[in-house]
Amino acid sequence: MMTFKEALFFIGKCLTINHEKHNYIIVEKVLKEATVDWDSIVKVSTAHYVFPALYCNLKKANFLNYVPNDLVEYMEHITQLNRERNQQIIAQAKEINKLLLDHNITPIFLKGTGNLLEGLYNDIGERMVGDIDFLVDLEDYDKTPEILKTVGYSSRPENYLDFKHYPRLTNESGIAALEVHKRLLINKYDNEFNYCIVSKTILTKNSFNFLSYKDQLSLSIIAKQINDDGQFYNNIALRNSYDVFLLSQKVNSLESITKFHKLFNPLNNFLAITTYTLNSNSIHFDSNNLTKNALTKFEKITVRELKQQRITRKLFITKRLTIIYKSFFSKEYKNWLLKKITSKKWQQQKLIQLGLKKPKPNL
Repeated sequence: MMTFKEALFFIGKCLTINHEKHNYIIVEKVLKEATVDWDSIVKVSTAHYVFPALYCNLKKANFLNYVPNDLVEYMEHITQLNRERNQQIIAQAKEINKLLLDHNITPIFLKGTGNLLEGLYNDIGERMVGDIDFLVDLEDYDKTPEILKTVGYSSRPENYLDFKHYPRLTNESGIAALEVHKRLLINKYDNEFNYCIVSKTILTKNSFNFLSYKDQLSLSIIAKQINDDGQFYNNIALRNSYDVFLLSQKVNSLESITKFHKLFNPLNNFLAITTYTLNSNSIHFDSNNLTKNALTKFEKITVRELKQQRITRKLFITKRLTIIYKSFFSKEYKNWLLKKITSKKWQQQKLIQLGLKKPKPNL
């Protein structure tokens, strides 16, 4: 049976076999030895949202004959479902793009949806996509959701906490929710990576606008390291790492992040961890004491669960205290906080968490 770490590293190599010859040789050898614990591979690749990408790479390398037939059928089925979903996401993005362009608003499509529209993947079935994310000029931010609401989109602001983008917009006729961004990351780093900076080098294809390849690579890391607090955990998200790997075939990864100051170290650490996990020669980073420290912590991945729980609690408390502090100076934060603490549902949840009230039994 494979450990979590062994499965993670094997998957990482599989994701690169069609670009990195040395990994092709290593993976083929392991497959021929028939020592792969496919249950662990399915579990880890699914948790990291790269199950379809794993299938597509094995198929392209003609390695599926080493995979159990029933698993191949399952992988084909899941990938086809994901491909069909992505086709619908692309169609939905086209409608949104046309609507906003007709109103003289230029959306810059981000992350998974942007990668699909731009053609980053060999097969659109590879990438698992959640929401349709796009960035607009701050001057257009307030009116963009209002335009989208005229064609059936709506939001639920009472659940909203992320001040980088408008509350998620959904439409019964659209398969994916929309996230209209005014910022790309939290305020602490906003002066290093924002609309004014990235809009100077945007790419255009088929009337769609995207970040430059260097900025796409940076955002793929930022989404994990900054927005999802990955810099504190020193762990990895294979979906983000795979995007970074593919973008590293187009631009030098280290050159892509050298423009940053505060962001450089967390992004550089992610490049180091990704290089190590994927066993890649395509990704470049600055090897220094910080990356060595990050890799040492990453090595302890199999015994980190308890520590991660402590980090999660610490970050949760820090973020809540930050919101309370900002509410004294920001109307946006104050309104959110007041709405939250006066919510009957929120009050009930806190009483249950404190042990002052018992939760209702499930019937």
